[in-house]
Amino acid sequence: MRFGLAAWHRAMLAGCPDELLIDLLADEAVFHSPVLHTPQQGKEAVALHLGAICRAIGTTGFTYVRELVDGPEAALEFTAQIDGVEMSGVHLIRFNLEGRIVDFTVLVRPFDAADRLWRKMAEALQDE
Repeated sequence: MRFGLAAWHRAMLAGCPDELLIDLLADEAVFHSPVLHTPQQGKEAVALHLGAICRAIGTTGFTYVRELVDGPEAALEFTAQIDGVEMSGVHLIRFNLEGRIVDFTVLVRPFDAADRLWRKMAEALQDE
C-alpha cells in the first residue's frame, strides 16, 4: 500500500476502516481533536479517534474543497453539514519520511457545528 496523502483520501472514501487507519499511522502519531482537551497519542488511540470522527461526519455531505501541500505537510479544507448546521474546517496533516501520519489536527467552525460534532463523536466512541 502506498502511504501519504493519496492513501488518506482513499481511507476517507472507504469510511476510515480501522485496518486502513492503523496502516496509515506512525507509531508515534498524535491527534489534536476539535473537541478534546488533550492530544491523543499513539497509533491505537489516534486510530480510535480518527475512526470516530470519520463515522461522525460520514453521512454529512463531507467534501474536501481545497488542498494546500508543502512537502510532508498538508492543509485540507472541508465542508459538511451536521444536524442541519453548515460546518467548515481544516485537517492539518504531517507525514513522516515513510508517508505515515505523525500529526493530525482537526479545526472546525462554527461553535454549534463543533458541539454537534462532539456529540456524534461521543456516540461513535461509545459504539467501540
